[in-house]
Amino acid sequence: MAGTESGQYGRVRPLTAGRARYRLHAGGRRARKAVHMVLGRRGFLGMAAAGAGAAAARAGEARRYRACVIGHTGRGGYGHGLDKAFQKIPGVSVTALADPDEKGREAAARRAGAARTYADWRAMLGEEKPDLVAIGPRWVEQRLEMITAAAEAGAHVYMEKPLAASLEEADAIVAVAAKHRIKIALAHQVMLAPAIVHLKRCVEEGLIGELLEMRTRGKEDARAGGEDLMVLGTHCCYLMRYFGGAPLWCAARVTRDGRDITAADRRAATEPLGPVAGDSIHATYAFPGGVHGHFASQKVPAGQGGRFQIVLYGSKGVVLVPIGQDPKAWYLDDPLWSPGQTGAQWKPLPEAPSNRDPSGLEGVEAANKRIVEDLMRAAETGGEPAAGVLEGRATLEMIMAVYASHLAGGRAALPPADRRHPLGAL
Repeated sequence: MAGTESGQYGRVRPLTAGRARYRLHAGGRRARKAVHMVLGRRGFLGMAAAGAGAAAARAGEARRYRACVIGHTGRGGYGHGLDKAFQKIPGVSVTALADPDEKGREAAARRAGAARTYADWRAMLGEEKPDLVAIGPRWVEQRLEMITAAAEAGAHVYMEKPLAASLEEADAIVAVAAKHRIKIALAHQVMLAPAIVHLKRCVEEGLIGELLEMRTRGKEDARAGGEDLMVLGTHCCYLMRYFGGAPLWCAARVTRDGRDITAADRRAATEPLGPVAGDSIHATYAFPGGVHGHFASQKVPAGQGGRFQIVLYGSKGVVLVPIGQDPKAWYLDDPLWSPGQTGAQWKPLPEAPSNRDPSGLEGVEAANKRIVEDLMRAAETGGEPAAGVLEGRATLEMIMAVYASHLAGGRAALPPADRRHPLGAL
Protein backbone atom coordinates (compact mmCIF):
# COMPACT_ATOMS: atom_id res chain seq x y z
CA MET A 1 0.00 0.00 0.00
CA ALA A 2 1.27 3.46 -0.80
CA GLY A 3 1.58 5.90 2.09
CA THR A 4 1.15 4.29 5.51
CA GLU A 5 -0.79 1.41 6.95
CA SER A 6 -2.82 1.63 10.15
CA GLY A 7 -4.25 -0.91 12.54
CA GLN A 8 -4.41 -1.91 16.19
CA TYR A 9 -0.70 -2.65 16.17
CA GLY A 10 0.34 0.84 15.07
CA ARG A 11 1.55 2.33 11.81
CA VAL A 12 4.33 1.37 9.48
CA ARG A 13 6.66 4.05 8.22
CA PRO A 14 5.63 5.87 5.03
CA LEU A 15 7.12 4.93 1.71
CA THR A 16 9.57 7.49 0.41
CA ALA A 17 11.28 8.08 -2.90
CA GLY A 18 14.52 6.94 -1.34
CA ARG A 19 13.26 3.48 -0.50
CA ALA A 20 13.91 0.67 -2.92
CA ARG A 21 11.58 0.00 -5.84
CA TYR A 22 11.43 -3.03 -8.02
CA ARG A 23 13.14 -3.02 -11.41
CA LEU A 24 12.60 -6.30 -13.21
CA HIS A 25 14.86 -7.55 -15.99
CA ALA A 26 13.31 -9.24 -19.01
CA GLY A 27 14.02 -12.57 -17.37
CA GLY A 28 11.96 -11.54 -14.33
CA ARG A 29 14.88 -11.19 -11.84
CA ARG A 30 15.13 -7.92 -10.01
CA ALA A 31 18.37 -5.96 -9.90
CA ARG A 32 18.52 -5.26 -6.20
CA LYS A 33 19.57 -7.12 -3.10
CA ALA A 34 17.09 -9.43 -1.40
CA VAL A 35 14.37 -7.83 0.63
CA HIS A 36 14.82 -8.23 4.38
CA MET A 37 12.06 -10.21 6.00
CA VAL A 38 10.32 -7.58 8.08
CA LEU A 39 6.83 -7.82 9.48
CA GLY A 40 6.58 -4.11 10.18
CA ARG A 41 3.29 -3.54 11.92
CA ARG A 42 3.73 -6.61 14.10
CA GLY A 43 7.09 -5.32 15.25
CA PHE A 44 9.26 -8.37 14.79
CA LEU A 45 11.89 -9.21 12.22
CA GLY A 46 11.09 -12.03 9.81
CA MET A 47 10.06 -15.53 10.61
CA ALA A 48 13.61 -16.85 10.67
CA ALA A 49 14.74 -14.04 12.97
CA ALA A 50 11.71 -14.44 15.20
CA GLY A 51 12.23 -18.17 15.58
CA ALA A 52 15.98 -17.81 16.07
CA GLY A 53 15.54 -14.95 18.53
CA ALA A 54 13.05 -16.86 20.64
CA ALA A 55 15.26 -19.95 20.59
CA ALA A 56 18.31 -17.90 21.60
CA ALA A 57 16.43 -16.27 24.44
CA ARG A 58 15.30 -19.63 25.74
CA ALA A 59 18.79 -21.08 25.43
CA GLY A 60 20.29 -18.14 27.29
CA GLU A 61 17.80 -18.48 30.13
CA ALA A 62 17.79 -22.31 30.00
CA ARG A 63 14.01 -22.11 30.14
CA ARG A 64 11.95 -25.23 29.63
CA TYR A 65 8.28 -25.32 28.62
CA ARG A 66 5.77 -27.95 29.65
CA ALA A 67 3.08 -28.25 26.98
CA CYS A 68 -0.31 -29.97 26.97
CA VAL A 69 -2.69 -30.72 24.10
CA ILE A 70 -6.50 -30.72 24.16
CA GLY A 71 -8.38 -32.57 21.43
CA HIS A 72 -11.61 -34.43 20.90
CA THR A 73 -11.64 -37.20 18.32
CA GLY A 74 -14.95 -37.12 16.47
CA ARG A 75 -15.85 -33.63 17.72
CA GLY A 76 -13.43 -31.27 16.02
CA GLY A 77 -10.39 -33.50 16.43
CA TYR A 78 -7.13 -31.56 16.58
CA GLY A 79 -7.87 -28.99 13.91
CA HIS A 80 -5.11 -28.55 11.39
CA GLY A 81 -2.38 -30.55 13.08
CA LEU A 82 -2.43 -28.85 16.48
CA ASP A 83 -1.64 -32.16 18.17
CA LYS A 84 1.85 -31.85 16.66
CA ALA A 85 2.21 -28.08 17.09
CA PHE A 86 5.06 -28.35 19.62
CA GLN A 87 7.29 -30.74 17.69
CA LYS A 88 10.93 -29.79 17.04
CA ILE A 89 10.75 -26.66 19.20
CA PRO A 90 13.82 -26.50 21.48
CA GLY A 91 12.99 -26.44 25.16
CA VAL A 92 9.39 -27.67 24.76
CA SER A 93 8.21 -31.07 25.93
CA VAL A 94 4.65 -32.39 25.63
CA THR A 95 3.83 -33.69 29.08
CA ALA A 96 0.22 -34.73 28.45
CA LEU A 97 -2.68 -34.92 26.02
CA ALA A 98 -6.43 -35.07 26.75
CA ASP A 99 -9.10 -36.62 24.53
CA PRO A 100 -12.36 -38.29 25.67
CA ASP A 101 -12.10 -40.87 22.87
CA GLU A 102 -9.82 -43.70 24.01
CA LYS A 103 -8.59 -44.86 20.61
CA GLY A 104 -8.21 -41.31 19.34
CA ARG A 105 -6.41 -40.32 22.53
CA GLU A 106 -3.78 -43.02 22.20
CA ALA A 107 -3.17 -42.34 18.51
CA ALA A 108 -2.87 -38.59 19.11
CA ALA A 109 -0.54 -39.12 22.06
CA ARG A 110 1.82 -41.07 19.81
CA ARG A 111 1.74 -38.31 17.21
CA ALA A 112 2.33 -35.61 19.81
CA GLY A 113 4.90 -37.54 21.81
CA ALA A 114 2.87 -37.00 24.98
CA ALA A 115 4.22 -38.55 28.16
CA ARG A 116 0.78 -39.01 29.74
CA THR A 117 -2.85 -39.07 28.63
CA TYR A 118 -6.14 -38.02 30.17
CA ALA A 119 -9.77 -38.47 29.23
CA ASP A 120 -10.69 -35.12 30.82
CA TRP A 121 -8.90 -31.93 29.86
CA ARG A 122 -9.91 -30.29 33.15
CA ALA A 123 -8.14 -32.98 35.12
CA MET A 124 -5.10 -32.66 32.86
CA LEU A 125 -4.77 -28.92 33.32
CA GLY A 126 -5.27 -29.18 37.07
CA GLU A 127 -2.67 -31.90 37.44
CA GLU A 128 -0.04 -30.87 34.90
CA LYS A 129 -0.02 -27.07 35.35
CA PRO A 130 1.49 -26.54 31.86
CA ASP A 131 3.20 -23.46 30.43
CA LEU A 132 1.66 -23.92 26.97
CA VAL A 133 -1.64 -25.44 25.86
CA ALA A 134 -2.80 -26.28 22.33
CA ILE A 135 -6.60 -26.25 21.97
CA GLY A 136 -7.11 -28.33 18.87
CA PRO A 137 -10.83 -28.91 18.15
CA ARG A 138 -12.24 -27.05 15.15
CA TRP A 139 -15.60 -26.87 16.88
CA VAL A 140 -15.99 -23.72 18.96
CA GLU A 141 -18.01 -25.31 21.76
CA GLN A 142 -16.30 -25.02 25.16
CA ARG A 143 -13.72 -22.54 23.80
CA LEU A 144 -14.24 -20.02 26.60
CA GLU A 145 -14.27 -22.74 29.25
CA MET A 146 -11.07 -24.32 27.92
CA ILE A 147 -9.23 -21.01 27.64
CA THR A 148 -10.33 -19.94 31.11
CA ALA A 149 -9.06 -23.19 32.62
CA ALA A 150 -5.75 -22.89 30.76
CA ALA A 151 -5.37 -19.27 31.89
CA GLU A 152 -6.10 -20.18 35.50
CA ALA A 153 -3.35 -22.80 35.23
CA GLY A 154 -1.01 -20.06 34.01
CA ALA A 155 -0.64 -21.39 30.46
CA HIS A 156 -0.34 -19.50 27.20
CA VAL A 157 -2.65 -20.82 24.48
CA TYR A 158 -2.34 -21.80 20.83
CA MET A 159 -5.79 -22.54 19.43
CA GLU A 160 -7.61 -23.43 16.25
CA LYS A 161 -9.57 -20.70 14.52
CA PRO A 162 -12.12 -19.12 14.57
CA LEU A 163 -11.77 -17.51 17.98
CA ALA A 164 -15.40 -17.92 19.04
CA ALA A 165 -18.98 -18.28 17.86
CA SER A 166 -19.92 -14.70 18.77
CA LEU A 167 -18.36 -11.35 19.62
CA GLU A 168 -19.73 -11.58 23.15
CA GLU A 169 -17.74 -14.76 23.67
CA ALA A 170 -14.70 -13.27 21.92
CA ASP A 171 -14.80 -10.29 24.30
CA ALA A 172 -14.94 -12.67 27.24
CA ILE A 173 -11.88 -14.53 25.94
CA VAL A 174 -9.96 -11.26 25.55
CA ALA A 175 -10.90 -10.35 29.12
CA VAL A 176 -9.71 -13.70 30.46
CA ALA A 177 -6.36 -13.31 28.70
CA ALA A 178 -5.92 -9.81 30.13
CA LYS A 179 -6.95 -10.84 33.64
CA HIS A 180 -4.50 -13.73 33.82
CA ARG A 181 -1.82 -12.03 31.73
CA ILE A 182 -1.52 -14.85 29.26
CA LYS A 183 -0.95 -14.75 25.51
CA ILE A 184 -3.22 -16.41 22.96
CA ALA A 185 -2.31 -17.18 19.36
CA LEU A 186 -4.67 -18.51 16.70
CA ALA A 187 -4.04 -20.78 13.75
CA HIS A 188 -3.91 -17.91 11.24
CA GLN A 189 -1.17 -19.89 9.57
CA VAL A 190 -0.95 -18.19 6.19
CA MET A 191 -0.08 -14.81 7.70
CA LEU A 192 3.25 -16.00 9.09
CA ALA A 193 4.47 -17.99 6.09
CA PRO A 194 7.88 -16.60 5.03
CA ALA A 195 6.67 -16.17 1.44
CA ILE A 196 3.75 -14.03 2.66
CA VAL A 197 5.93 -11.96 5.00
CA HIS A 198 8.20 -11.38 1.99
CA LEU A 199 5.20 -10.45 -0.17
CA LYS A 200 4.02 -7.88 2.36
CA ARG A 201 7.42 -6.23 2.31
CA CYS A 202 7.44 -6.27 -1.49
CA VAL A 203 4.02 -4.60 -1.62
CA GLU A 204 5.13 -1.97 0.90
CA GLU A 205 8.16 -1.24 -1.28
CA GLY A 206 6.09 -0.67 -4.40
CA LEU A 207 6.09 -3.95 -6.30
CA ILE A 208 2.53 -3.38 -7.54
CA GLY A 209 2.53 0.39 -7.06
CA GLU A 210 -0.28 1.81 -4.95
CA LEU A 211 -2.60 -0.85 -3.53
CA LEU A 212 -6.05 -0.18 -4.97
CA GLU A 213 -8.20 -3.15 -4.01
CA MET A 214 -8.19 -6.71 -2.67
CA ARG A 215 -10.41 -9.60 -3.70
CA THR A 216 -10.88 -12.86 -1.84
CA ARG A 217 -13.09 -15.92 -2.20
CA GLY A 218 -13.90 -18.89 -0.01
CA LYS A 219 -13.67 -22.50 -1.11
CA GLU A 220 -17.26 -22.44 -2.42
CA ASP A 221 -17.76 -26.14 -1.75
CA ALA A 222 -20.81 -27.66 -0.03
CA ARG A 223 -20.33 -25.07 2.74
CA ALA A 224 -20.72 -22.10 0.34
CA GLY A 225 -22.16 -18.99 1.92
CA GLY A 226 -22.36 -18.63 5.68
CA GLU A 227 -20.36 -21.67 6.74
CA ASP A 228 -17.66 -20.92 4.16
CA LEU A 229 -17.46 -17.38 5.55
CA MET A 230 -16.97 -18.60 9.12
CA VAL A 231 -14.49 -21.37 8.35
CA LEU A 232 -12.45 -20.32 5.30
CA GLY A 233 -13.46 -16.67 5.26
CA THR A 234 -11.46 -16.31 8.46
CA HIS A 235 -8.28 -16.67 6.38
CA CYS A 236 -9.59 -14.21 3.80
CA CYS A 237 -10.45 -11.60 6.41
CA TYR A 238 -7.19 -11.70 8.36
CA LEU A 239 -5.21 -11.53 5.12
CA MET A 240 -7.14 -8.44 4.03
CA ARG A 241 -6.32 -6.91 7.41
CA TYR A 242 -2.69 -7.95 7.02
CA PHE A 243 -2.28 -6.11 3.73
CA GLY A 244 -4.87 -3.34 4.12
CA GLY A 245 -4.99 -2.47 7.81
CA ALA A 246 -8.07 -2.21 10.01
CA PRO A 247 -11.32 -1.94 7.98
CA LEU A 248 -13.72 0.93 8.60
CA TRP A 249 -17.04 -0.57 7.53
CA CYS A 250 -18.68 -3.44 5.68
CA ALA A 251 -21.50 -3.49 3.12
CA ALA A 252 -22.83 -6.93 2.28
CA ARG A 253 -25.60 -9.01 0.74
CA VAL A 254 -26.46 -12.54 1.84
CA THR A 255 -28.85 -14.70 -0.18
CA ARG A 256 -30.25 -18.21 -0.16
CA ASP A 257 -31.50 -19.69 -3.42
CA GLY A 258 -31.38 -16.19 -4.87
CA ARG A 259 -33.50 -14.40 -2.25
CA ASP A 260 -32.28 -12.11 0.52
CA ILE A 261 -32.04 -13.90 3.84
CA THR A 262 -33.65 -12.79 7.09
CA ALA A 263 -32.61 -13.64 10.62
CA ALA A 264 -35.17 -16.46 10.50
CA ASP A 265 -32.95 -18.18 7.89
CA ARG A 266 -30.25 -18.85 10.48
CA ARG A 267 -29.21 -22.47 10.75
CA ALA A 268 -26.60 -24.64 12.34
CA ALA A 269 -23.47 -25.32 10.31
CA THR A 270 -22.25 -28.86 9.65
CA GLU A 271 -19.98 -28.36 12.67
CA PRO A 272 -20.80 -26.33 15.82
CA LEU A 273 -19.77 -22.80 14.81
CA GLY A 274 -22.75 -20.80 15.95
CA PRO A 275 -25.54 -19.68 13.59
CA VAL A 276 -24.83 -19.18 9.88
CA ALA A 277 -27.06 -18.22 6.97
CA GLY A 278 -27.14 -18.04 3.18
CA ASP A 279 -25.55 -19.97 0.36
CA SER A 280 -24.14 -16.88 -1.38
CA ILE A 281 -22.36 -13.89 0.16
CA HIS A 282 -20.87 -10.75 -1.33
CA ALA A 283 -19.17 -8.36 1.09
CA THR A 284 -17.20 -5.16 0.56
CA TYR A 285 -14.92 -3.66 3.20
CA ALA A 286 -13.55 -0.12 3.25
CA PHE A 287 -9.92 0.21 4.36
CA PRO A 288 -7.83 3.30 5.10
CA GLY A 289 -6.51 5.26 2.14
CA GLY A 290 -9.44 4.51 -0.17
CA VAL A 291 -8.60 0.81 -0.51
CA HIS A 292 -11.51 -1.62 -0.73
CA GLY A 293 -11.55 -5.34 -0.12
CA HIS A 294 -14.09 -7.90 -1.25
CA PHE A 295 -15.10 -11.34 -0.03
CA ALA A 296 -17.39 -13.69 -1.94
CA SER A 297 -18.66 -17.22 -1.50
CA GLN A 298 -21.34 -18.50 -3.84
CA LYS A 299 -23.25 -21.69 -4.35
CA VAL A 300 -21.86 -23.03 -7.62
CA PRO A 301 -22.24 -26.32 -9.54
CA ALA A 302 -20.18 -29.12 -8.04
CA GLY A 303 -16.55 -28.93 -9.04
CA GLN A 304 -16.66 -25.28 -10.11
CA GLY A 305 -15.36 -23.72 -6.87
CA GLY A 306 -11.73 -23.80 -5.82
CA ARG A 307 -10.98 -20.07 -6.10
CA PHE A 308 -9.82 -19.89 -2.48
CA GLN A 309 -7.38 -17.01 -2.82
CA ILE A 310 -6.52 -13.38 -2.21
CA VAL A 311 -5.63 -11.07 -5.10
CA LEU A 312 -4.00 -7.67 -4.58
CA TYR A 313 -4.56 -5.14 -7.37
CA GLY A 314 -2.18 -2.20 -7.62
CA SER A 315 -1.49 0.72 -9.93
CA LYS A 316 1.47 -1.16 -11.46
CA GLY A 317 0.45 -4.80 -11.29
CA VAL A 318 -1.27 -7.67 -9.53
CA VAL A 319 -0.31 -10.33 -7.00
CA LEU A 320 -2.33 -13.53 -6.55
CA VAL A 321 -1.96 -15.93 -3.62
CA PRO A 322 -3.83 -19.26 -3.55
CA ILE A 323 -4.60 -19.72 0.16
CA GLY A 324 -3.15 -22.86 1.69
CA GLN A 325 -0.65 -24.18 4.22
CA ASP A 326 2.29 -23.63 1.84
CA PRO A 327 1.24 -20.39 0.11
CA LYS A 328 3.10 -19.04 -2.89
CA ALA A 329 2.52 -15.73 -4.64
CA TRP A 330 2.23 -15.04 -8.37
CA TYR A 331 3.03 -11.63 -9.83
CA LEU A 332 1.64 -9.95 -12.95
CA ASP A 333 3.70 -6.94 -14.05
CA ASP A 334 0.79 -5.24 -15.81
CA PRO A 335 -0.85 -1.94 -14.76
CA LEU A 336 -3.88 -2.81 -16.94
CA TRP A 337 -4.40 -6.20 -15.18
CA SER A 338 -5.10 -7.61 -18.63
CA PRO A 339 -2.51 -10.13 -19.87
CA GLY A 340 -4.66 -10.96 -22.89
CA GLN A 341 -4.35 -7.35 -23.97
CA THR A 342 -0.76 -6.57 -22.95
CA GLY A 343 0.90 -9.96 -23.32
CA ALA A 344 2.18 -9.86 -19.73
CA GLN A 345 2.67 -13.22 -18.05
CA TRP A 346 2.20 -14.43 -14.49
CA LYS A 347 5.51 -15.15 -12.77
CA PRO A 348 6.52 -16.42 -9.33
CA LEU A 349 7.12 -13.61 -6.84
CA PRO A 350 10.75 -12.48 -7.18
CA GLU A 351 13.14 -14.01 -4.65
CA ALA A 352 10.35 -15.49 -2.53
CA PRO A 353 11.75 -17.65 0.27
CA SER A 354 10.73 -21.21 0.95
CA ASN A 355 8.08 -21.85 3.59
CA ARG A 356 10.01 -24.92 4.73
CA ASP A 357 11.15 -24.64 8.33
CA PRO A 358 14.90 -25.00 9.08
CA SER A 359 13.99 -28.04 11.20
CA GLY A 360 12.78 -29.80 8.06
CA LEU A 361 9.07 -29.39 8.79
CA GLU A 362 6.87 -28.40 5.88
CA GLY A 363 3.27 -27.38 5.22
CA VAL A 364 0.92 -27.19 8.19
CA GLU A 365 3.54 -28.56 10.58
CA ALA A 366 5.95 -25.76 9.72
CA ALA A 367 3.12 -23.22 9.91
CA ASN A 368 2.12 -24.34 13.40
CA LYS A 369 5.72 -24.28 14.61
CA ARG A 370 6.12 -20.67 13.45
CA ILE A 371 3.03 -19.55 15.34
CA VAL A 372 4.01 -21.35 18.54
CA GLU A 373 7.50 -19.86 18.41
CA ASP A 374 5.99 -16.41 17.95
CA LEU A 375 3.63 -17.09 20.88
CA MET A 376 6.64 -18.00 23.02
CA ARG A 377 8.45 -14.84 21.93
CA ALA A 378 5.43 -12.79 22.99
CA ALA A 379 5.24 -14.58 26.34
CA GLU A 380 8.92 -13.92 26.98
CA THR A 381 8.98 -10.28 25.88
CA GLY A 382 5.51 -9.11 26.91
CA GLY A 383 4.53 -8.30 23.33
CA GLU A 384 1.56 -9.54 21.33
CA PRO A 385 1.67 -12.55 19.01
CA ALA A 386 1.26 -11.63 15.36
CA ALA A 387 -1.78 -13.90 15.17
CA GLY A 388 -2.93 -12.95 18.66
CA VAL A 389 -6.30 -12.79 20.36
CA LEU A 390 -6.95 -9.18 19.33
CA GLU A 391 -6.31 -10.08 15.70
CA GLY A 392 -8.62 -13.07 16.08
CA ARG A 393 -11.38 -10.90 17.50
CA ALA A 394 -10.97 -8.28 14.77
CA THR A 395 -11.26 -11.02 12.16
CA LEU A 396 -14.46 -12.28 13.75
CA GLU A 397 -15.80 -8.71 13.76
CA MET A 398 -15.41 -8.63 9.97
CA ILE A 399 -17.43 -11.84 9.70
CA MET A 400 -20.24 -10.63 11.96
CA ALA A 401 -20.38 -7.32 10.12
CA VAL A 402 -21.48 -9.20 6.98
CA TYR A 403 -24.75 -10.25 8.60
CA ALA A 404 -25.19 -6.94 10.42
CA SER A 405 -24.86 -4.99 7.18
CA HIS A 406 -27.18 -7.22 5.19
CA LEU A 407 -29.93 -7.26 7.83
CA ALA A 408 -29.70 -3.50 8.33
CA GLY A 409 -29.72 -2.80 4.59
CA GLY A 410 -26.65 -0.56 4.74
CA ARG A 411 -23.11 -0.17 6.00
CA ALA A 412 -22.07 -1.77 9.25
CA ALA A 413 -19.37 0.15 11.12
CA LEU A 414 -16.26 -1.65 12.34
CA PRO A 415 -15.69 -2.58 15.06
CA PRO A 416 -19.38 -3.29 15.75
CA ALA A 417 -20.90 -1.54 18.76
CA ASP A 418 -23.52 -4.27 19.18
CA ARG A 419 -21.70 -7.41 20.26
CA ARG A 420 -24.67 -9.76 19.95
CA HIS A 421 -24.77 -12.18 17.04
CA PRO A 422 -26.71 -10.43 14.23
CA LEU A 423 -28.57 -13.66 13.41
CA GLY A 424 -29.65 -14.28 16.99
CA ALA A 425 -29.46 -17.62 18.77
CA LEU A 426 -30.06 -21.03 17.24
